Amino acid sequence: MKDIARFLAVDLGASSGRVLLGTLRGERFELRELHRFPNGPVRLGGGLYWNVLSLWSEIQGALSAYAREHKAPLDGIGVDTWGVDFALLDRDGALLGTPHHYRDPRTDGVMEGVFAHVPRADLYRRTGLQFMQINTLYQLYSMRGSAQLEAAQTLLMMPDLFHYWLTGVIGGETTVASTSQLLDARTRMWATDLLENLGLPSRVLPPLIAPGTVLGTLHPSVARDTRLLPDTPVIAPAGHDTASAVAGTHGDGMFISSGTWSLVGTEVAEPVLSSEALARDFTNESGVGGNVRFLKNVAGLWLLLECRRVWSAGGHDYAWDDLLAESDHATPFRSLIDPGAETFLNPVSMPEAIRAACREHGEPEPGSVGEFVRCCLESLALKYRSVLDDLETLTGTPLEVVRVVGGGSQNALLCQYTADACRRPVVAGPVEATALGNLTVQALARGFLPDLGAGRKVVAASSPQIYYEPQDEAAWEDAYGRFKARYPRG
Repeated sequence: MKDIARFLAVDLGASSGRVLLGTLRGERFELRELHRFPNGPVRLGGGLYWNVLSLWSEIQGALSAYAREHKAPLDGIGVDTWGVDFALLDRDGALLGTPHHYRDPRTDGVMEGVFAHVPRADLYRRTGLQFMQINTLYQLYSMRGSAQLEAAQTLLMMPDLFHYWLTGVIGGETTVASTSQLLDARTRMWATDLLENLGLPSRVLPPLIAPGTVLGTLHPSVARDTRLLPDTPVIAPAGHDTASAVAGTHGDGMFISSGTWSLVGTEVAEPVLSSEALARDFTNESGVGGNVRFLKNVAGLWLLLECRRVWSAGGHDYAWDDLLAESDHATPFRSLIDPGAETFLNPVSMPEAIRAACREHGEPEPGSVGEFVRCCLESLALKYRSVLDDLETLTGTPLEVVRVVGGGSQNALLCQYTADACRRPVVAGPVEATALGNLTVQALARGFLPDLGAGRKVVAASSPQIYYEPQDEAAWEDAYGRFKARYPRG
């Protein structure tokens, strides 16, 4: 076995993509960012789409850069992305149209049409997934009878698409498949009869593969174009970025994978499919090593990101540090909202949507930039507390620590608010949990690490972590009481 192993993690998020080189030396990963590039929706004819060909070009460029700059062969390449979205291929394996963005309005009102055929409770008992109109099931249902769906031979979730283009091998990695609401929560197999009952073609579902599957080597055309060695292995990591982030996080306590979305939950051995879990809108997603990620999707930093975008379009381009500094001049707990409300999914103007929500619920409308910042971050921290309380009730397990990973772990103000609201110590980091989790699964697949526990120790040793202790507990308890009174389902 070699002393040094080298892997590439392709990490595609909803706003940017990155390709990182992870070099495993002993008990640490050394990370180097090879390439970073923007990602985001493209508007066309009233719809929202992903520019997957541009993303593919960026990935190829990063692979070529590695081949130019490094003589050492790679021990693996793996891709993780966001969940729910997909591409359709025809019988020749060619792309059918441009994949839609999950915020595309085509799913407006579609959930009710599905429930007319399959009641909510039955659907939850079968799939265990939180009801969100962005889920793959509702996107597919909106396409019933379309020429594109009629011509489709294969459905590939986003990481599976890029793995297919890298290798020519078709497979559906289970962690990202579990975000689709097309997977049976107990058997971890496709719920083909569910699709047929809804008039959807089950033929498009690919064979399922576990995270850590070595898919094969680079397709000859990719090896030729990038000048990488043809025998370079391509490995399916945990294809869903949250699953990769959790794979790179200690398994105790409550995790928050914090970015545009916040994925807030804990690991459990079996899915939780109770009526109480349904009522509280929790989701069961597959993890690495057979674990289940029992969690709730929360809007995350999306609200503040959108406010910042609107302010920038109006000529006020605030840096993040400036925004956080503005909050010092605002009154604490002045305006509280439920960050998970559907009204914040994709509004024309986020500041106006926040003001409207405050008016509707009898909260003072934020006016200054600092008041908006406090409204978004304080409300988000209180939402985390609500999810924490539900998790402990639904699992019967006390969660004594909160682990915040991802880009949001760098937001010191939100991390402190989270410790205050949850009355728990917060461990922030690693920032690169998703990439490190991706690399860990690749290293496990190639035999460079013995098990996931050892991999998590390597991740912890590879990245600094910051600790936050709860403060101002009385004030935050009062605010939480008000939050729950205003938003009992929040």
